[in-house]
Amino acid sequence: MTVEEVIAKKPNGLGIRHLQVIMMFLALLLAFSMRVNLSMGIVAMTDPDGENGDWQMVCACRVLQGLSQGFIYPSLHTLVAKWVPLEEKGRLGTVVYVGGQLGTAFQHIAAGFIADLWGWPAIFYVTGTIGAIWTIVYIIIGSSSPQESRFITSEERLYIQTSLGQIGGHKRYKTPWKAIFTSMPFISLIIAHCGQNWGHWTLITEIPSYMSKVLGVDIKHNGIISALPYLALFVLSIPNGFVADYILKKKWLSITASRKLFNSIGAYGPAIALICLSYTPADVVIATSLLVVVVGINAGHFAGYILVHIDMAPNFAGQMMGITNFFANIISLITPLAAGAILQDESDPSEWRKVFYVSAGVYILCNTIFVIFATSEKQPWNEVEENGNDPESKIKPEKAVSSE
Repeated sequence: MTVEEVIAKKPNGLGIRHLQVIMMFLALLLAFSMRVNLSMGIVAMTDPDGENGDWQMVCACRVLQGLSQGFIYPSLHTLVAKWVPLEEKGRLGTVVYVGGQLGTAFQHIAAGFIADLWGWPAIFYVTGTIGAIWTIVYIIIGSSSPQESRFITSEERLYIQTSLGQIGGHKRYKTPWKAIFTSMPFISLIIAHCGQNWGHWTLITEIPSYMSKVLGVDIKHNGIISALPYLALFVLSIPNGFVADYILKKKWLSITASRKLFNSIGAYGPAIALICLSYTPADVVIATSLLVVVVGINAGHFAGYILVHIDMAPNFAGQMMGITNFFANIISLITPLAAGAILQDESDPSEWRKVFYVSAGVYILCNTIFVIFATSEKQPWNEVEENGNDPESKIKPEKAVSSE
């Protein structure tokens, strides 16, 4: 057995990289629980028979929360780029990012019961307390890279480094801002992220209201029914990641084609389902079933655009995610405002048809741009030297990956 074969050998069983992935998964689970708790809490907070909250303080707290959570996606993308071997990127990356959807589902289920038992403020106390506990645990066992981990074995560290081409340590490069912002594939990535957020956050912020105003579902059952689509998304995401890795292992598709395929499933599928939902009668079973389809099929994006940042430029995956997430979160702010402007009467199904049509159109347009312009080939500016020299002539585009 050669030295290279020893170094590249995959360790048996679970390792520290899996523990890091679980912690990242929990980070997103809690982050999204904190994000969407207001979507459920607002139903109880605005109950005319209950006590109203201090809306100015609520807004201030949400702004502070948003500013602090702005670090999450860029940080996680950087960690995934350093911790997840190339051969496991589809499935382990999906596990990390699906945490947000499970957090959404859990919050929808739990918030109604918590509010009913202890009042709506308890919704926020519970998630805040659990988040503090996670922080303490991560400070103890978390690490920014395999090289800096106190718990990883040398065998696992070498396996990860070999897979990612980081033998000898992870180099630091000057961020090529101009190259990033003038890259059409990266611009298409921004557009794909914005389209995803428009559709996703329309559903996250408006489903409880749709359930309550159109379908007449009370807050306890509202939470359970509103959670079903996100449970479906969680369930479908895991096999998606494994299938994506298997396709690349067998070399049936290039990395670029695979990412575009899964992203198209995750965008065009929900668009079609939303159009169908817009003509569905106000029936709880039918409407809920279509919402499950809309959100469940969206699982494709976890093996789509969300991994392209790391494919294109793993050295700058965090910065790139920070940029795309910045623009996408602006869309997240606009989305509920747009829905509110469209909805003149929240109890009128025909008004909701307009909201669903707009979301479907955004899904289709943004993904089409992504399919035309995006690429997963490693960009020449991924390894720009400190002196500014362009190493394009030294770097060959990445066509496919093998986990043999």
